[in-house]
Amino acid sequence: MGHRAWSDRTIRRILAHLKTFATWVHTHQPFPLGHPLAAIKLPALGTGLEVDRALTAAERRRLLDAADLLLTIGGRSKDRKRYRTGERPRRTGYRPYRNRAIVYTLMETGMRRAAVTRLDRAQVDLAGRRLMAVEKGGATHTYQISREGAQAIADYLVHERMQDAARWLAPALFLAAATVSHGTGRLTVRVINTIWNAACRVAQVQGRTPHSARHAMGKHIIAKTGNIAAVQQQLGHRQAAYAMQYARSTTTELTRVLDDR
Repeated sequence: MGHRAWSDRTIRRILAHLKTFATWVHTHQPFPLGHPLAAIKLPALGTGLEVDRALTAAERRRLLDAADLLLTIGGRSKDRKRYRTGERPRRTGYRPYRNRAIVYTLMETGMRRAAVTRLDRAQVDLAGRRLMAVEKGGATHTYQISREGAQAIADYLVHERMQDAARWLAPALFLAAATVSHGTGRLTVRVINTIWNAACRVAQVQGRTPHSARHAMGKHIIAKTGNIAAVQQQLGHRQAAYAMQYARSTTTELTRVLDDR
């Protein structure tokens, strides 16, 4: 009960770190019985992206609807006894336009959540619908964003960002609320997860992460264009093999095709 299941990729990463550390120790002070991990071979992994976890079209629609609902219900008091009539007050520091824009950015670009936290205001070209994000390894990648996604960001800039920008004087696009006492003003990955999970609860979508939106974008581009290069361009994959994974059928899709005869 309560056992956690580790993925093959996680196990391989942990073993790789342990082997590297053991090698470093053995170089400086050899183990009496020899290198303890020398005989351990790291398991080979393919380039699978777990596309079965991509958001479905229905889940995408419900999540975008939920993001829109945050403007009216987000951050409201849940005290039904105290506020029986009228509109319930909103929690101080809650930023519905920001949270909505973050969900739209994840959904309408396929951007990784860490890259969302590193987005700067100067890297956003709403007229051209382009967002330049710093990705893993420090490389900068340009994402295209849909018209609806760009509008969600524009709404945030008009309605909320200015009140927090005076407090933080930070270059980040998405800022922490001015009421937050610590930090630099730049959001963390944990905050992105919290915002995403709140939208999922409203949408009644379970078992999906922000990375599910990235997979959904890859599947969407393949479905619309059939062009693997287009997936690679939007998601910033350095290797085409990763983009090719989105051309695979999911287990559900394959089952449906086999049954539809």
